[in-house]
Amino acid sequence: MGVDVPESANTRFGGGERSGPAGPAGLVAALGSTSVLLAASVLGMVLAFAEKSPCRAGAWNSYASQFQRACYTDIYPLYYGEGLSAGTAPYAAHPGSQPVEYPVLIGGAMQAAAWLVHGISDPIIRGREFFDVTVAFLAICAVAGVIATARAAGPKALRGGSGPPPQAARPAGSSPPEVRSRRAQALMVALSPALILSAFVNWDLIALALTALGLAAWAARRGIWAGVLLGLAVATKFYPLVVFGPLLLLCLRAGRLREFGKTLAAAVLAWLAVDLPVMIAAPSGWAYFFSFSKNRGADWGSIWFVFEHFNVPVLGNPQLSAVNKLSEVFFAVVCAAITVLALAAPRRPRLPQLCFLVLAGFLMTNKVWSPQYVVWLVPLAVLARPRLWPYLLWQLAEVAYFFGIWGYLIFVYAAEGHPVTGYQGISTGWYFATLLARFLTVGLLAAYVVRDILDPERDTVRAFGNDDPAGGVLDHAEDRFRLRFKPGGRGSASTGSVLTGLGLTGLGFGPTRAGPTRAGPTRAGRIRRAGAALAS
Repeated sequence: MGVDVPESANTRFGGGERSGPAGPAGLVAALGSTSVLLAASVLGMVLAFAEKSPCRAGAWNSYASQFQRACYTDIYPLYYGEGLSAGTAPYAAHPGSQPVEYPVLIGGAMQAAAWLVHGISDPIIRGREFFDVTVAFLAICAVAGVIATARAAGPKALRGGSGPPPQAARPAGSSPPEVRSRRAQALMVALSPALILSAFVNWDLIALALTALGLAAWAARRGIWAGVLLGLAVATKFYPLVVFGPLLLLCLRAGRLREFGKTLAAAVLAWLAVDLPVMIAAPSGWAYFFSFSKNRGADWGSIWFVFEHFNVPVLGNPQLSAVNKLSEVFFAVVCAAITVLALAAPRRPRLPQLCFLVLAGFLMTNKVWSPQYVVWLVPLAVLARPRLWPYLLWQLAEVAYFFGIWGYLIFVYAAEGHPVTGYQGISTGWYFATLLARFLTVGLLAAYVVRDILDPERDTVRAFGNDDPAGGVLDHAEDRFRLRFKPGGRGSASTGSVLTGLGLTGLGFGPTRAGPTRAGPTRAGRIRRAGAALAS
C-alpha cells in the first residue's frame, strides 16, 4: 500500500501499472472488487454499531456514563428534544421543543424513522428503536458511499486514459484490473477507524453517500445526475458545496464551463425541489438551520475555542460577531489561495485534490468542528492522496480527539460540581493537545496535497500516467487557460473577452497547448518515485 514496484506493479492504492494476476497489483485489484468493498463496508458498520451498544443498553440515559463509555450519539436525545417522540413534524413549531436544526433531507430522514416506530407505546423503547431504524439507514448510506468512492477513484470508462485496450476474454460487465486497483483505495474509507467511531454520532453518512455518488456520477461523465445528487447532498448538509468551487475553477481552466453550468443548474433544481415545499409550509422552521449556524459561538473542536480559552489578542475575541467575521475572513483567504493554485499550477490539479483542500480549509477556519465531521473528510482525503502513512497519522489524531472530547466533557461536568463515579475524564490541557493534533494532521495532509499539485510526479494517482480519474470531462482534457504571473503577459485574442470579464488581463493568463495527456511521467521519474515511496 505504500511501496511501488517500478515497471511491473503499483502496490500503492490508486496506481495504474499492471502485473500478473498473482503479483502485488493483482492482489490490490482483487481488494478493489465490489464484493470485497461490500464486505469491508458491512464490517465497518457492524463495528460502528457495536461501539454504540453500551449507550443502546442504557448508558445514554446518564450524562456522564454516555461519555465514559464513549458511545454518545445525537440521534437518541434529539428524538425527544426536537419533538419527534410527541408526534411533531420537523420544522413545525411546538411548545417545549425546537425546530430541527438540520437541512431538510435530514429532517425527512428523522420523520421517516419516527413514523416507523410510532406504534411502540413505551417511550424509552421507542427511542431505542428510532435509533436502530436510523442506524440501519445510515449503514446503507455508508455502503453506498464506499462503493461510490471506489467508482470515483476508478470509473469504468476512462476516455483518453493510459490503460490497455479491453481484453476480449474479460467477462461482460467486469472491470479491468487497473480500474479495480484504483477502486481498492475505497477500503481506506470502509475501514477508517475515525469514520467507524463517528458513523452514528449524527446523520452525516447521508451527506457522505450523496456527495460520493455525485462525484462518481461526474467521474462517469453524467453531469446532470452529478448535479442532482450533489444538490440533494447540499439539502442534507451544506458541506458538499465545497465541490462546486473546485469544479468551476477546473472547468474554467479546461474550457468546460458548459458542462459545469449544466451540473450546477441540475443541483439548484434538485435542491429547490426538496427545500422549496418546506420553505413555503414552515418558513421559520426551515430558516432555523441558518440562524442556528450563524448564532453559534466558537465551539468545541475549533481553533477559535482554543484562542478564546487562552484570551489570545484579536483572535480570541469572544464576541459572536467577531468570531463570525474572523472565521469568514480566514476562510476567504484560504479560498483565494486555492483559486490561485488551481489556475496557476503547472498541471491542472485533480478534482478531489481541490475538494479536499477547500473542505480542510473550511474545517480548520470554522467556528465549529464536531467529531463527526471526520465523516465528511475521509472520502475526499482518500481520493486526494491515497497514501497510507500520512492518512494513518491523521486517523490516529482523529481517534485521539474522539476520545478526548468525551473525556473533556466528563471533566467539565465534574468540575461544575456534579457527582461522577469512575472515570473522571481528561484535563483541559490534554483535551487541547488532542484538538491541536487533529488540526495539525489535517494541515499536514493538506500540505502534502499542495506538494503533489505543484510536483505532479509525486502524486500517487498520476505517478503512473493517470490524469484525473474522478475528473469526468476534465480527465485528460487540454488546458485552455492558465494563470501565469508574468508582468505584461498577454493572452490570445480568443480568450481576451473572457479574461476582461474575469478581471484577469495583464496577468499572463492564456491558453496552454500541452495538455495532461502529454505530461505523463518519464521512466526515470517513475523509478525515482518508487524509491522515494519508502521514505515518504
